[in-house]
Formats: sequence, C-alpha cells, structure tokens
Amino acid sequence: MNTTLSRRGFIHQGALLSAGTVAMLAGTQARAQANPAADVRILNVALGLEHEGINAYQLGAMSGLLQKPVLDIAVKFQSDHKAHRDALVATIRKLGGTPVEEKKLDDYAKALRADTLKSQADVLELAARLELGATNAYLGVIPSFTDNQLAKVAARLAADETAHWAILANALGKPLPSPLSFGA
Repeated sequence: MNTTLSRRGFIHQGALLSAGTVAMLAGTQARAQANPAADVRILNVALGLEHEGINAYQLGAMSGLLQKPVLDIAVKFQSDHKAHRDALVATIRKLGGTPVEEKKLDDYAKALRADTLKSQADVLELAARLELGATNAYLGVIPSFTDNQLAKVAARLAADETAHWAILANALGKPLPSPLSFGA
C-alpha cells in the first residue's frame, strides 16, 4: 500500500467516500458495517497531514523569519499537531493498522517550497493555507468513518485546525470568513 498521501488526495478521498455515504443515506446501500481497514486508511491520510503540519511549523521556526510572539504561537501550534499525531498513531495501532511514516524534513521543505519563504508573512501564509486545507480535509471525511467515535475525533481535529487558521488569518489581516465557508 502506498503510504505517501497528500492533502489533495485526502480531500479527494473524502469527496468520493462522502458520495458513497450520500447514496447509502438515500437508501441505495445497506447500512455501513464497521470497517476498521477503511478507517485506518482515512486515519493514515490524516496522520500524513499532521506530519506535514509539524514539519511546516519546524521549517517556519528554523527560518529565522518569525518574530518572538509569532514564533511562540508557531511552536504552540506545532505542539498541537504533535498531540494530533500521537492520538492518530495510537488509534491506528488500536485498530490493527500501521501508521504512515514521517518523511525527512528536507522532503517537506521541498514539497512546501520552503526556499520561497522570505518574510514572516510568507511563513504565516503557508501555515494558514495548510491549516485551512486540513480543516476542509477533516470536515470532508467525517461522513466516511464507519465508527462514529472516529468521526467525532475528526470533528475535534477540524475544530483545532480552524482555530489555528483563524489566528493566522487574523495575524495576516484577512477578513473574517463568511458563514458556512469551511468544509465546502
């Protein structure tokens, strides 16, 4: 199984799985049975996103571009993502799965184009984009879980990602989001 998963793939998988859920709710399929393997696949994609977030904040912290109060927030957000990672790893193992491995920092630097970060605003823009992507990804896959408790965890993770995005967007002077703008 390919364990290299992208944020776009996670959103796409969520959209595909959500379509299946809609069909099920419309009565075209029998009630979904618990499927730990499917849930593990979704959780591993989420874990990949958390690895990316941890490393993005590491790159931002190492860049020397973040001023002291902003650096403190970045370190706090990175700590939140580490807690998400740890919870996902434990859940994946509990379900009998193997957690996706974290890549090397250089791989994330290349994928995130860290060499283009020239200012604090650039770092914040990258972080905000990743947080918004994670928010939408988590919201997109909630209906896909066969275990309602996992859906609840995904919703809680989406809430954390949304809080991170809101703080970053505020720091960048972005306007407040319109109603129902997340997960669309």
